[in-house]
Amino acid sequence: MYRIVAIDVRSRREGRDLRKVGFYDPIKNQTYSNVPAILYFLEKGAQPTGTVHDISKKAEILK
Repeated sequence: MYRIVAIDVRSRREGRDLRKVGFYDPIKNQTYSNVPAILYFLEKGAQPTGTVHDISKKAEILK
């Protein structure tokens, strides 16, 4: 299972997260996304990783 988190660009990737915004479980093919939180961070200039972008697009959060 993978957590989807928002982190500060100045932090290490494995560092402290600002907020957990979802998870992805490829074995069970489950995804949970806190859409309001994701949209909030995107409006503030957050840049999703390629994988998170693909997950968000599949969930129709991003177009």
